Amino acid sequence: MACELNILFLVLIIISHVHVDGEPQVPCYFIFGDSLVDNGNNNLLPTTAKANYPPYGIDFDGPTGRFCNGRNMADFIAKLLGFANFIPPFATARGQDILMGVNYGSGASGIRDETGQQLGARISMNRQLLNHQITISRIAFLLGSKGAANNYLSQCIYSVGMGSNDYINNYLMPQFYPTSYLYTPDQYADVLIQQYSKQLRTLYNDGARKVAIFGLGLIGCTPAEIVRYGTNGSDCVDKINTDVQLFNKRIKVLVDGLNNDLPNAKFTYINIIEISSGDPSAAGITVINAPCCMVLTNGQCTPNQVPCSDRNKYAFFDGFHPTAIVNFLLAMRSYSAQTPFDAYPVDIRSLAQL
Repeated sequence: MACELNILFLVLIIISHVHVDGEPQVPCYFIFGDSLVDNGNNNLLPTTAKANYPPYGIDFDGPTGRFCNGRNMADFIAKLLGFANFIPPFATARGQDILMGVNYGSGASGIRDETGQQLGARISMNRQLLNHQITISRIAFLLGSKGAANNYLSQCIYSVGMGSNDYINNYLMPQFYPTSYLYTPDQYADVLIQQYSKQLRTLYNDGARKVAIFGLGLIGCTPAEIVRYGTNGSDCVDKINTDVQLFNKRIKVLVDGLNNDLPNAKFTYINIIEISSGDPSAAGITVINAPCCMVLTNGQCTPNQVPCSDRNKYAFFDGFHPTAIVNFLLAMRSYSAQTPFDAYPVDIRSLAQL
């Protein structure tokens, strides 16, 4: 049965590579986030948080800056929305291409501006919002007016996935950051959500109406954090996962507040922990706590080393980032929820139809 399911998922992946004739379900797709969606924005930055070298991209015609062996989750969601081409990174997006959307994602970035600074340069959520405002001015020029741009943007899908690095590369690194001394886990979740709320309201004020907010995954189950902290007999670092859930629970409340406060706002919460629950072996994924590639101390792949041969059996490509097969499965359930707990109040497919 597991073999049959794995074949099914591989068939679905092949189908997702094929462009079906017809218009995309929305005119554009804008992506905000960290290394889980970065598709090249960090390539030219002075930082160690970039993936523009082999073996990254081994299943993607070579390295592009994606922290994966192939496509990331945003790539698959764009395909499911009907886009024939990849959404371009802000670093290289030019001309008419921006009308299909822009990817602002940046490895090591966070809700807090200082997050990830020990790794070098990165594009924080605040900076991504400023970059989006540059894009909006360009769209207004292309469409002839700010009003035309606002009407256009109101029909687009926006996805935002921030917060992982505010734990991994901030709160969980007391040698670099004071946050764990200043705040209890509960207080830190509050501080993050308060700033996140302001950022999402800025996005709304800049024209966004259909916004999918991605919750954090189980950071304590990543190979890098397991090696760093140990599990004390558990499968994962439970303390980290407990802290992450404090943040996720507040996102659902935040979504209700935004939808109630802001006219025509259509925010939704994508519950990554729920989506990734269940038995991964049903999809043929049997290695869940070890990376596919040889990793450096920062959890990224060692340059130019040959990774595992069967990437579809691994949940993680490096110490932190999922393989393409996992990204595909996450994208599928984000787009089309399988249970009422996958998305609240609607999945991305329904969001596109609103």
